[in-house]
Amino acid sequence: MLRTMYLPAQGALRTGLEPIDIAFALQDPHGLFWVDFEGMAPEECQPMLLNTFGFHPLAVDDALEESHFPKLDDWGKYLYIVLHTPRSTPENRLETLELDIFLGDNFIVTHHDAPIEAVQKVWSSIERDPRYLRGGPDHVLYRLADETASATMLAVELLDDETDAIEAEVFERPRPILVERIFAIKRSMLHLRRIIAPQREVLNKLARDEFQMIDEKDRIYFRDVYDHYVRLYEIIESVRDLVSGTLDTYLSVTNNRMNDIMKTLTLITTFFMPISFVAGFFGMNFFATPDPLTEWMTRPMFVLAGVLMVAMPTAMYFWMRRMGWMQR
Repeated sequence: MLRTMYLPAQGALRTGLEPIDIAFALQDPHGLFWVDFEGMAPEECQPMLLNTFGFHPLAVDDALEESHFPKLDDWGKYLYIVLHTPRSTPENRLETLELDIFLGDNFIVTHHDAPIEAVQKVWSSIERDPRYLRGGPDHVLYRLADETASATMLAVELLDDETDAIEAEVFERPRPILVERIFAIKRSMLHLRRIIAPQREVLNKLARDEFQMIDEKDRIYFRDVYDHYVRLYEIIESVRDLVSGTLDTYLSVTNNRMNDIMKTLTLITTFFMPISFVAGFFGMNFFATPDPLTEWMTRPMFVLAGVLMVAMPTAMYFWMRRMGWMQR
């Protein structure tokens, strides 16, 4: 899908421009326009990017490949910028979408394979109030970067909340499925960490380096977004530590529960040891009882054996409890 908006120096905002109108708008040094390529095949985008805008083939190839980490390239008359924004998959995994941006003196061109909420928010706000476009293409870039930072912050906060929920569930009911969720969050955090680090440097360059397309008064806005990414990076590091601690807690709780189970089974076995001994002793069969031992087969001896079977485990229970072996 190709979307366009054009704000001339004098006049109202126009949308839905034809390719030939884009070429004329590009010649207007005082006009401002934004072209958004969303989910279009490379063969559909490439002719306009190469011929209408005159972008370098290497920059166009990078934009159409959609396989780059955040970066910033200065091509003299325009900047080529790659940003990433997070999104959740149906499998509750976190991935990032690439947003390629070409920034010139009077235009901004964006390209992405899938819908990006940050782009849609900025586009809708400009349609409601075209004055946002009067700030220049660099101000549109700032708003895209700011919305991307907000989306990333929201994703990190959701992962942080999920980690807290898992940690609480670990103490109540540790299950193997929790380990899968812990590792899923850990992989998401590692992926975000690999993205946030270079994206932070991109915003640092936009805030501090001198580029023809970035107005000096707008650098402070990029510095604000850079501060957001610095804080994001620190939060991601803390959440990673929290995830690792949650995994250690799960293993510790599981081991403790296993120890409790083994202790219970050991106590049961210990209680039945004297019973087994008495039953085994009196259950020995020698075909016929010798005359001196016939009194062992009388009723009083049977009662004595029953009393021993009850008394010995009871005495052992109180003895183990006094020794503290039955404490959890």
